[in-house]
Amino acid sequence: MIPLVMLISVLSLAFAVYLAREVLAADEGTPQMQEIAGAIKEGAEAFLRRQNATIFVIGLGVAAVIFVLYAFVRPHNPNDPTTPFNMAVATTLAFCFGALCSGVSGYIGMFVSIRANLRTASAVRSSLNRALQIAIRGGAVSGLFVVAMSLLGVGGLFVLLSAFGVAEEKIPLLIVGYGFGASLVALFAQLGGGIYTKAADVGADLVGKVEAGIPEDDPRNPAVIADLVGDNVGDCAGRGADLFESTAAENIGAMILGAGLATAARATNIHFAADMLGVMLFPLVARAFGLIASIVGVMAVRTDENEDPMSALNRGYYVAAGLALIGFGVATRWLLYVHERPLAWLHFFACGLIGIATSQAFVYITQYYTEYRYRPVREIAAAAQTGPATTIITGMSVALECTAIPTIVISLAILGSYVLGRATGIPGAALFGTAVATMGMLATAAYILAMDTFGPITDNAGGIVEMSHQPEDIRKKTDRLDAVGNTTKALTKGYAIGSAALAAFLLFSAYLDEVRNYGFKIETVDIAKPEIFVGGLLGAMLVFLFSALAIRAVSQAAQYVIMEVRRQFKEKPGILAGTERPDYGRCVDIVTRGALRQMVLPGILAVAMPIVTGVVFKAAFHAGAEAVAALLMVGTMAGILMATMLNNGGGAWDNAKKYIETGQYGGKGSDAHKAAVVGDTVGDPFKDTAGPSLHVLIKLLSTITLVMAPLFI
Repeated sequence: MIPLVMLISVLSLAFAVYLAREVLAADEGTPQMQEIAGAIKEGAEAFLRRQNATIFVIGLGVAAVIFVLYAFVRPHNPNDPTTPFNMAVATTLAFCFGALCSGVSGYIGMFVSIRANLRTASAVRSSLNRALQIAIRGGAVSGLFVVAMSLLGVGGLFVLLSAFGVAEEKIPLLIVGYGFGASLVALFAQLGGGIYTKAADVGADLVGKVEAGIPEDDPRNPAVIADLVGDNVGDCAGRGADLFESTAAENIGAMILGAGLATAARATNIHFAADMLGVMLFPLVARAFGLIASIVGVMAVRTDENEDPMSALNRGYYVAAGLALIGFGVATRWLLYVHERPLAWLHFFACGLIGIATSQAFVYITQYYTEYRYRPVREIAAAAQTGPATTIITGMSVALECTAIPTIVISLAILGSYVLGRATGIPGAALFGTAVATMGMLATAAYILAMDTFGPITDNAGGIVEMSHQPEDIRKKTDRLDAVGNTTKALTKGYAIGSAALAAFLLFSAYLDEVRNYGFKIETVDIAKPEIFVGGLLGAMLVFLFSALAIRAVSQAAQYVIMEVRRQFKEKPGILAGTERPDYGRCVDIVTRGALRQMVLPGILAVAMPIVTGVVFKAAFHAGAEAVAALLMVGTMAGILMATMLNNGGGAWDNAKKYIETGQYGGKGSDAHKAAVVGDTVGDPFKDTAGPSLHVLIKLLSTITLVMAPLFI
């Protein structure tokens, strides 16, 4: 099983390299287009270098804390997999390895995207299909790297610890640090990138569109390059690290539950055909088959000059989902077959179907709340006729409303997979059924990430075409691709929320399982106890405070941009006249410094809160493990609802503006359009900073509690 997973992962990486070479070999367009793309590339790489240096320092500090706590503070437990010193070394090294892999995954995605944008802009001059294929294949490099490296990391650590003689069922307890390292880097990458991209976007829009009355991506706007850079550092590097930690953390959580399932089944004389190792490695095998499905789906994408490009991307997704379903069926029959319960594997396969159906449902729900074909966005656009206040009020009502249906879908998925697992009659299979549903939802993660990275590639391509003064018909083609890219980014965020919600329940169950493995009997979390209730309350408060800090960070960083753009317009009147060149580099540098400075506080808050809660409540009430369980449980619930509200609400404001720009309610330049731009500006930090960062926060809470669980007992 491990050699198969490794082989598929290596072949997927090789295919990603092939796609990267194909994209980089494409035509690079005119010298003017190359100059603009070069400025975007330079700004993105400079930001990532400085961000990674900041994350490196913070990561080293956290690694030192983990080592000291495990080696010297925590007393030895008879259920430990190995000695305290060995546990400290293994957990710290796994943390560092996870952080490194997460950072590399984000960088690879951005490396290709900041080069694919120019090739896409050049290709659209001759063929819409060629431009579409370059953009989706450039995005696929990121998707394949993220999932394959996640599998290689977890599988490699499993092999390494097996070689050192650690018992199979204990290995996941030693590699939980890998998921925590990935989560930590993902949080700072998503937070820093999100603050950067929205500070630049808000600054460019408010001074450029609203005050100066110039179009989006107009080369006269000094913040336009910073805005285009932001698409890459937020939506490519940030989201790449986000989905990397999703796959890593969920693989480890499912392995912990798989070990518990196989152990409980063996105790009642029920045996899996592939034994305990097969059950534990099921998540890796299923994910490896999903890689193959995603590759075929990406290569199936093609369109003609008149077709909606979204239809081509949807076809590719359906191909990937269908093949992933077949692979999932093979994996469940092979690894989850039970001699004493011959139909049990079909129940697990049905759990996987629920996960895949849930991902589809989230795609449709997100489309309903964020596309201007439907009621919610049109309501906001209609409200813009009476000014910014009614635009914001209506947008907030849509944002709050859109939490209802996703919550029902998540609830049905958890309950359905739990009941199907329980129906097998195998002890522990109910919880494992929810883990299988999560695996099903993430089966096409590589293709979903390709669609996400497609967004900033096409957005940048549109900016390059606009700034290089290409003909109007070429701009219309990039507008079509850009509109599709906005939809795919919104869909990916919806998918990320759904997967985070299912994964959070999986990781919460894994936390309780791990606590039990260390000899602490915890079956329920009793919030009737005051100290446990307070733990839950602190979890909900963390979500609100974290969101406030993230949104405020965008506002503060945006103010630096606004003042700089106003200064340049005032001191260089020739900029708006088109006779002087703006200083793009100064805006890029200002946003970079502002974003990195503002990301530290919310990031440290997220890491410190569960650790401090566990240690304090253990010392004061001897209830550290249970209080942290309450913090994790309630914080996850609040985080799912808040992330849904912020993502879909922000997307709805954005597309209400775009709906008016199609000519409705007076079109561009009208009072309704100006009100909609204000609404879009309010929604920007919601959907691209706080919302996506909350996905990571939810999983960070789970991974940090998995790593620190031994300290709370």
